[in-house]
Amino acid sequence: MTQQNDTYILTVVCADTIGIVAEVASYLRDQGHFIEESSHFGDRSTGTFFMRTCFTANGGDFSRSRFAAGFTPIAERFGMQWQVHDTRVLPRVLIMVSKYDHCLNDLLYRYRTGALRMAVPAIVSNHMDLAGLADWHKIPYFHVPVTPTSKPAAEARLMELVEDTKADLVVLARYMQVLSPDICERLPGRIINIHHSFLPGFKGAKPYHEAHRRGVKLIGATAHYVTADLDEGPIIEQAVERVDHTHSPEDLAAVGRDTEAITFARAIKLHLEHRVFLNGQRTVVLR
Repeated sequence: MTQQNDTYILTVVCADTIGIVAEVASYLRDQGHFIEESSHFGDRSTGTFFMRTCFTANGGDFSRSRFAAGFTPIAERFGMQWQVHDTRVLPRVLIMVSKYDHCLNDLLYRYRTGALRMAVPAIVSNHMDLAGLADWHKIPYFHVPVTPTSKPAAEARLMELVEDTKADLVVLARYMQVLSPDICERLPGRIINIHHSFLPGFKGAKPYHEAHRRGVKLIGATAHYVTADLDEGPIIEQAVERVDHTHSPEDLAAVGRDTEAITFARAIKLHLEHRVFLNGQRTVVLR
């Protein structure tokens, strides 16, 4: 999506009914705004309507209060939950990581080159191994050790960092600690995790060795929102790669790293562009 100085994204969620698209489009037309991109979906199973519309403001003249004053009667008539996002404002993403660096390296490259339009106010880790990488990118690095006895204090520190950095999103770039239900409930739809596709079948420290022993033919990755149900949150993005008998456990792990990195980046990009809507235990992704 091409970013312009006067480009905004309107997101809408409401009960599905006749006339929503027409009302939204007519309002934007009457305000002199130009619709660049629009997509929507009505979920018949839940009766819920989802809409994402990217528009350019009329001559760069945009007032949130004026827009809200005109749009609120429409929103109230349809019972809409709605937001307008200014594409000039970069979402603030706090990255959490342990020792594996493949997802972190990939995210920082995309951040540095502008492929992921975000600000990274901090990197948080329960180890010091990747402090140098953060320092090279001039990003503050916070070491927050986690032990069974220190976990409550560590999570309190994490929430302090989320608040201090004004983080819009927390991403777990192979952060190898389970977040408590309290953290998950305080940040609904604001934490994204990545893991290999073998769960729940192959758990533990060496899933790729177990996959090799069982002769798997597909390796994948899943990016999802974090909930209190471990690794069962609403899925945002998935990918798979085919492998065969010639792959050693190390080869499988290498394929897995690549798949995790690209899947994670895609999920984060979709979230940053306000394309992902929570729909119960699922997501609606308007591409």
